[in-house]
Amino acid sequence: MSKSICVYCASSEKVDDIFFESARRMGTLLAEGGCTLVYGGGSIGLMGAMARAVHAGHGRVVGVIPDSMVEKELAYHEADELIVTGTMLERKAAMAERADAFVALPGGFGTLEELFEVLTHRQLRYHDKPIVIVNVAGYYDPLLALFEHMIENHFAKPRHRQSYCVVTSPDQVLDRI
Repeated sequence: MSKSICVYCASSEKVDDIFFESARRMGTLLAEGGCTLVYGGGSIGLMGAMARAVHAGHGRVVGVIPDSMVEKELAYHEADELIVTGTMLERKAAMAERADAFVALPGGFGTLEELFEVLTHRQLRYHDKPIVIVNVAGYYDPLLALFEHMIENHFAKPRHRQSYCVVTSPDQVLDRI
């Protein structure tokens, strides 16, 4: 496949094991598929688990992290390429520029913010890269219900459903890209 896949996910260490399993599986699949992981450059939480799984499968990892997070020793220094930015805006731009597709594993506010930005940019036709939401254990059910609520109330158009696809497992991601 030889693509660069940007994956957004949590940095939390306190989430349920099913989410860690999905992050590790995503990393393994990226490595097996010959894809480069482009991600937020963290060494902790789902981010760190996924990056280590890519490396365990002899894949390539590109981390993009703001300097303020490097200073807090949160960077995955083992990345094949670690890009340090001055701001979060620069981080997101660098990740988007290097990505051929975007994947959202479960995450918090940062993951949602990154997902919303690439969804909005696709809606505005700044890019036409695939966006896959991995709804592990129904994590994104409330968000997907909100998307439908937005469409039903005419805050978004029905055609915007085609801006993204939803899968329930990392095993389905590469086929959707």
